[in-house]
Amino acid sequence: MSAVAAGGPESAPPWSAGPPVPPGLQVVHADDALLVFDKPAGLLAVPGRGEDKQDCLAARAQAAFPDALVVHRLDMATSGLIVMARGPAAQRALNLGFEKRQVHKQYVAVVQGLLAPPETDDGWGLIDLPLILDWLNRPRSIVDHEQGRPSRTRWRVLAHDAAAGTTRVLLEPVTGRSHQLRVHLQALGHPIVGDPLYAPAQETGSTSRLLLHAQRLALFHPATGMPMVFDSAPPF
Repeated sequence: MSAVAAGGPESAPPWSAGPPVPPGLQVVHADDALLVFDKPAGLLAVPGRGEDKQDCLAARAQAAFPDALVVHRLDMATSGLIVMARGPAAQRALNLGFEKRQVHKQYVAVVQGLLAPPETDDGWGLIDLPLILDWLNRPRSIVDHEQGRPSRTRWRVLAHDAAAGTTRVLLEPVTGRSHQLRVHLQALGHPIVGDPLYAPAQETGSTSRLLLHAQRLALFHPATGMPMVFDSAPPF
């Protein structure tokens, strides 16, 4: 895991020094306005319904940082970088950054099948398929060309594993719809390995988790405006 000020020195900025890492909480960065965590797969980002779904990253963060406020989420099955704000002013600034698409995220996924690279000059493809919540099969989402909300994902092939019959891909969501990456890759015919919602049942048993990880988060610091980049290596 690493955090650097974009365009700055290799070492972490001075405000990255925070309190000791609490048990069960992987702190990547902590200062008076910004918190960045590395969420493990299987942990909720925010509380769910029921007493058995109250343990989550937000609750753990607020136990260590009482002023921590939610800014965005990751699926329970997805691991990787997630940001929280310290106080309402920082939350407003970060929310505005998301609304203006000034926050950039990169994910790594392993998908079923040998996915051919897109035929583009730069190696990047674009999935542009509108999505809508599948109300009869919640929490699934589906492609719906009539009622779906615009949803776009940039992708490129990183590597093929011919023996396993899988492809490692780099993903950049342009929009942020629920389950967007998972549905878009399913729509390509290459669902993410270990996906219990969108991969065929016989293809989810090769791993104990969804092979999707938020590996990079680039944003402007909510207090200083300094560009920040955080990285977390995929655990698969």
